[in-house]
Amino acid sequence: MKIYQIDSSARKKGSTSRSLAKKLIKKIKKPGDKVIYRDLDDEMVFVSGLTESGMKIAKKDQTKEHKKMFKLSDTLVKELKESDVIIISAPIYNYGPPATLKAWSDLAARVGETFRFKPNGRREGLLKNKRAYLVITSGGTKLNSKEDFLTPWLKFILKFFGIKKINVVSADQMALNYKKSIKEAEDQIKKLT
Repeated sequence: MKIYQIDSSARKKGSTSRSLAKKLIKKIKKPGDKVIYRDLDDEMVFVSGLTESGMKIAKKDQTKEHKKMFKLSDTLVKELKESDVIIISAPIYNYGPPATLKAWSDLAARVGETFRFKPNGRREGLLKNKRAYLVITSGGTKLNSKEDFLTPWLKFILKFFGIKKINVVSADQMALNYKKSIKEAEDQIKKLT
């Protein structure tokens, strides 16, 4: 089994979402499983300078920045396609996703690779038979409340890609009771099979 672990916190040290993702990996990884690790804080680029809709620019018209963007996009799509399990750790920043996670989703959304348009105009996700685990943390935002714009968005993106089996591990409202939030998240990890 290939596990694709994606961390998106801007904090390298002391990140609760990163720490919980490591605990989740220990829980689900079996001998022989391979982990592909991606730290979005290391090399993420943002979609910019497009001349057409979608991720399309003729090779002859691509700048150095475009080439870098497409190379990373190709790598992210390959990593997604080759994985069986995807673990995404993300803190809620100002009620939504970290900018790097949004950039990741923009680069991973590729027509004919992660989704396609059907003749009737509807979209179909192409990444089927995969499972995703989301590790969501927050200081004050209650998960799945009307103020949480990260969790429903991230679930929508994964379903858009065709990933329907999604589990969520959450340590929310840590600013109110850190120990309680962490214990609840650790208990959620323990209960996963």
